[in-house]
Amino acid sequence: MNNKAVAKKILDILKEEFPNPSGGLVFTNPLELLIATILSAQATDKLVNTVTPGLFKRYKTASSYADAPIEEIEAAISRVNFFHNKARSIRNCCKMLADEFGGKVPKTLDELVRLPGVGRKTANIVLGNAFGIAALAVDTHVRRVANRLGLSKASDPDKIEADLCAIIDKGRWTETTHLFILHGRTICKARGPLCERCRINMYCEYYKAGLKETKG
Repeated sequence: MNNKAVAKKILDILKEEFPNPSGGLVFTNPLELLIATILSAQATDKLVNTVTPGLFKRYKTASSYADAPIEEIEAAISRVNFFHNKARSIRNCCKMLADEFGGKVPKTLDELVRLPGVGRKTANIVLGNAFGIAALAVDTHVRRVANRLGLSKASDPDKIEADLCAIIDKGRWTETTHLFILHGRTICKARGPLCERCRINMYCEYYKAGLKETKG
């Protein structure tokens, strides 16, 4: 099978394992998802979801974040790691939203990555989950799963994104992000991956290499 056929098989099997894949961040609008995703860098979704209810109740618009004292935002997110830097990113991001986008979260990648604290991963998460626009976000789980499967040899997230998008149907880009993250968290773990329990190990270069080493 070619890479496109292999990728489809992998996604079909993972979809059986995770029938309703979705992101772990709780939000009700694009601004909330943007803020939550900025907070989630090097932090768990579970932790972020304990902080955002109070944050979202207090700040409902981009202008409200932009006008808030930085110390106030820091206090509201202090349980999240790197909260000093994240508070600045959130306020600066929302200031640009208020000044240049009428307080609305833009719907294009080029506009989103102009915002302070927003890279391609964050932008693609917002596009795919808040707007339903096809987008594939590469986090540590997606990178690990893609590399182990052999769907991408790259280490750079942008190159991995390009490699995956080239072999995966556009309509499944957002779904791929969720499936790879769920698979990475439950089976294809960074340490001690559960290869023998993995339903896609027949397509996995990492697993096949391990079998060869075992057989000598």
